Amino acid sequence: MATCKVCQKSSPYISKNPGVCIDCIRNKPEESLGIAKVCHRESRLRWRLPFEPPKVREGVSCKICANECIIPEEQYGYCGLRKNQRGRLLGPNASWGKLSWYLDPLPTNCVADWVCAGGTGAGYSHFAYTKGPEYGFYNLAVFFHACSFNCLYCQNWHFRKETLESNLINIAEPLKSISPFVSCVCFFGGDPSVQVIFALQFSRIAVQQKKEKILRICWETNGSMHKAYLKRMIEISLATGGIIKFDLKAWNENLHKALTGVSNKRTLENFAFVAQYFSQRPSPPLLVASTLLVPGYIDAQEVKSIANFIASLNSEIPYRLLAFYPSFYMNDIPTTPKKLAYECYEAAIRAGLKRVSLGNEDLLK
Repeated sequence: MATCKVCQKSSPYISKNPGVCIDCIRNKPEESLGIAKVCHRESRLRWRLPFEPPKVREGVSCKICANECIIPEEQYGYCGLRKNQRGRLLGPNASWGKLSWYLDPLPTNCVADWVCAGGTGAGYSHFAYTKGPEYGFYNLAVFFHACSFNCLYCQNWHFRKETLESNLINIAEPLKSISPFVSCVCFFGGDPSVQVIFALQFSRIAVQQKKEKILRICWETNGSMHKAYLKRMIEISLATGGIIKFDLKAWNENLHKALTGVSNKRTLENFAFVAQYFSQRPSPPLLVASTLLVPGYIDAQEVKSIANFIASLNSEIPYRLLAFYPSFYMNDIPTTPKKLAYECYEAAIRAGLKRVSLGNEDLLK
């Protein structure tokens, strides 16, 4: 049980990181964010990553994601991928990336498995091989070793060690895994946003390799990429039957900053942009949203606001609420209580969303 460093309230649902409670984040954001920043600094220094997106006037600009770093000489951007060396940014590009990959038998534990072609046969026979789950086929899961956020509860936090230490991989290596039995590719991580140039090139080549065969291109992302890349993501996912899965971590911007270190403005803007294309291909859905129900921080109020936002764009957009498991710097709070999960589910339904689902229900206590 931790104590909020602002109001001194103690609760099992207050984490020592970020060190403040949800009420103080909402009502006393300046003081609360100052405390949370200390936690983020510690978590970044551990992995030799920049504490915040660099903004040095004489640096080199990188606009791949929302952080829009201006990187000083011999230093890295916030994601830890690109280094300014003599006025040039060196690091991943269209042909080289920092990633790992594996074949995952379908149906798989995907955020969108309850609506996607691989899990349900949605879009058969144009986008799915079978009328139901695609047993006997595989998802090529491509995991990127870097991220544009710094979530204190990151479920895949181990990638940070690989961000600076792993070698660049040539695009030809993961492409060897595209076989006749691979029916979808899912980019996740970390996050694909900071290596989106590589992911788009990989997608183009992989789809060409499969020619007239089914190969859905999917994404699990925080949605922080530049809109120019997002447009290309939409084009290839629409054409192949893939899904763009946005992780909407919080609605309140101060809460988002306390938990992830950065703003959610670009994420919400990009989500609304993709929603404009939703009606062009309703099955399988182009766009899916998810929110991790972090006890003590992501409550029914947050979910209601997120759901209202989604419903204002299109009430048919699927929304999945995921149970939290203690991890990384927020490993001192419990898993999501059933009561909280059901409150959030009802809040999303009352907001007008027609397709709401609870995931990871085995974690609910």
